[in-house]
Amino acid sequence: MTIVETRTSRAAEDDVTAALRKRYGAHIPAVAAGAEDILGQLLAHRSIRSYRPDPVPPHTVETLVAAAQSAASSSNLQTWSVVAVEDPARKQRLSEFAGNQKHIREAPLFLVWLADLSRAERLARREGRPDDGIHFLETLFVAIIDAALAAQNAVVALEALGLGSVYIGAIRNRPQAVAEELGLPPNVLAVFGLCVGYADRAADEDVKPRLRQSVILHRERYAPTDEIHGIAAYDETLRDFQTSQGIAAVGWREAVLNRLGSAKALNGRDKLTEALRALGFGLK
Repeated sequence: MTIVETRTSRAAEDDVTAALRKRYGAHIPAVAAGAEDILGQLLAHRSIRSYRPDPVPPHTVETLVAAAQSAASSSNLQTWSVVAVEDPARKQRLSEFAGNQKHIREAPLFLVWLADLSRAERLARREGRPDDGIHFLETLFVAIIDAALAAQNAVVALEALGLGSVYIGAIRNRPQAVAEELGLPPNVLAVFGLCVGYADRAADEDVKPRLRQSVILHRERYAPTDEIHGIAAYDETLRDFQTSQGIAAVGWREAVLNRLGSAKALNGRDKLTEALRALGFGLK
């Protein structure tokens, strides 16, 4: 290895160490050698909720879909689709369906990721073949997982292009209204949205800390041995982070307990089973 290569490698390692410290604080895990470039990009991920008005570069959508289609797909069924939304009026309506989140309106591109069983259903109908397997919960799971894997590949690609993003789970608040707005056929669910655009640096969102690995990593068998102390430490770390970002320092425990403590906190998603049936899903 040359002197230049050695310095470049050390710089990459230093960047990864700094990124690991932001993600884990003092509890930095050891990482495998040789993964510095891609790991540095992944560790730098943060949600972007304020966007400049600049449009995304030409062919961004096609680039992101190429990355998305390169993700794994269960049995190669490819049970997902995506709707690219750029029309301001449509983004405004989708924003209203999703709790009136301003970043949906601000982002130049809004991608709605779909669990799409309708394509297979149409194929079976055209071929005169049975489609009994489409109507089971397992198949919907497959479609949702496929959509999530595809979207995360797209996020990695867009960040490599210098763009930022944030997932919008609240697109499920009113799934039937979203389906009507996007012209979705039966057996298609909008799983989540994704705002895409250039970050407004004035907002200065930072990398959010995560639970230490000893809380979420289990070897051979599930054993939450460090859970109590790990969560307590993370709660303090997250409150400090929230204070630094100028938001309410509620910590992690309160956020989890408040979010999952009542059906009301689900903002309409407690009715998702009924909505899925209305959208054509059998859920056997």
